[in-house]
Amino acid sequence: MASVLEDPTLERHFKGHKNAVSCVHFNPNGKQLASGSADKTLMIWNLAPKGRALRFFGHHDAVTGVQFSPSGKRVASSSKDRTVRLWTPSMKGESVVFRAHTAAVRSVAFSADGLRLVTASDDKSVKVWSVDRQSFIYSLNQHTNWVRCARFSPDGRLIVSCGDDRTVRLWDTSTKHCLNCFTDCCGSSTFVDFNSSGTCIGSSGADSSLNIWDIRTNKLLQHYKVHSEGINSFSFHPSNNFLITGSSDHTVKVLDLLEGRLIYTLHGHKDVVKSVGFSQAGDLFASGGGDCQILLWRTNFDRKSYHDVLQKHGQRSTPDPPPHLSDIHPRSPHLHHPQDSTVQVSPAVADTRSADPQVIELGQPPHSNMFMNSFTRWKPAHGSTSTYQSSDFQTRHIATLRAESQKGDKSGSWVTSAAGNQAGAFSTGKGRRKEEETVLTHPLEVFSSHPSSLDSTLQHIVQQLDILTQTVSVLEERLTLTEDRMKECLLRQSQILQNVRASRENRRSESDTPSDHST
Repeated sequence: MASVLEDPTLERHFKGHKNAVSCVHFNPNGKQLASGSADKTLMIWNLAPKGRALRFFGHHDAVTGVQFSPSGKRVASSSKDRTVRLWTPSMKGESVVFRAHTAAVRSVAFSADGLRLVTASDDKSVKVWSVDRQSFIYSLNQHTNWVRCARFSPDGRLIVSCGDDRTVRLWDTSTKHCLNCFTDCCGSSTFVDFNSSGTCIGSSGADSSLNIWDIRTNKLLQHYKVHSEGINSFSFHPSNNFLITGSSDHTVKVLDLLEGRLIYTLHGHKDVVKSVGFSQAGDLFASGGGDCQILLWRTNFDRKSYHDVLQKHGQRSTPDPPPHLSDIHPRSPHLHHPQDSTVQVSPAVADTRSADPQVIELGQPPHSNMFMNSFTRWKPAHGSTSTYQSSDFQTRHIATLRAESQKGDKSGSWVTSAAGNQAGAFSTGKGRRKEEETVLTHPLEVFSSHPSSLDSTLQHIVQQLDILTQTVSVLEERLTLTEDRMKECLLRQSQILQNVRASRENRRSESDTPSDHST
């Protein structure tokens, strides 16, 4: 089978991020690629040879996840700044921002219908959000450590999540119950995803392992250990026949899932490979790394004819259309080691087709003294000797914080803003921005005679904000349940009315029938 494969080739590379590229995702239309970085920016790359790239500012910390909506009209991004943003990938640079969690958000993903988002966080929770209603729906809270990744199944009925508690959990979106917990992980689970048919899930680990599970039988189908360091990301080919992995050993590897073996090792990145992803058509895949660049690859190896594959797997165990992971032979779990024969591909990392794209920056980089960790903190500028002595300035400082506590740090509250707006997840008013600019033009270094009282006041406010966050979260969840029950009641009432009307019509027809016979 390996003889009919064509080697993948490097199409081009993209340089524009100023720090490690943490995530990549293709637009379903195949014309754009989104990437997020530790430099706090989101970039949209046009795949046309002379296409321009867009850089979006808005997050105040590293971007950890990015994904296009199924329609391609929106892009969701998650960040260590505890927020999630929904972007319109256009020159306007508009985004909707909401504080999603009480700790760093590690991943964000759309459901297949584009109506919901699922997020995973260091606060040990998985949360689901309504995109249209722009509101929190529910939480999944059985993980006991940081949650690294969460994804919807293709039909939207399941969610899979993984984390540093060394578990992979499968959830039912209708009952909110954990259906299964896979614990055969020797280290932290770094990434999970469904294959395109939704019958299998893959999970990768910091121990360099990759597991593929059949969720219908809850059995391990394949176990690979082909990297020398941890796997940070992987992606199923749309045909489900191949899978690519990105690792801290600086390589991208290609697995043939039908044959159950490693077939390619791709070199090109000079640092950790943070993220990989196939395009929706499967003809391209991208990899982003700690070397601040994105490599765009032409797949090629997916061009082989499946006639031989269908002959080899002619006696199918399921009626599902071929090819299918349940037909992998041998069916028992089997280990794959790096010494398996593989083709080493070491392309020269140079863009020979076009120059680096022109980058259009939308918005302004967040100020280094802007809001951090969801409440206001000020730090002195480097080398500043400014002092904090004005009682009026102190009064405005405390008044601002009290105003925030009165507004409440609502978990799941959404605020529409432009990319250049630096008001975080709290406000977008012009008056508020002017006050922020006034404050931030005076670097702050506290020499107050009562620093302890100010510190205790800030701690008290933060505690109150946390309590408000939890309270609002519970209230929103109860409100959602109440709305759902109201809908059910209305549906039942309408059904009862229909039944009553139908019975009346039946009675009338029955009463009319004897009179017809009598005549």
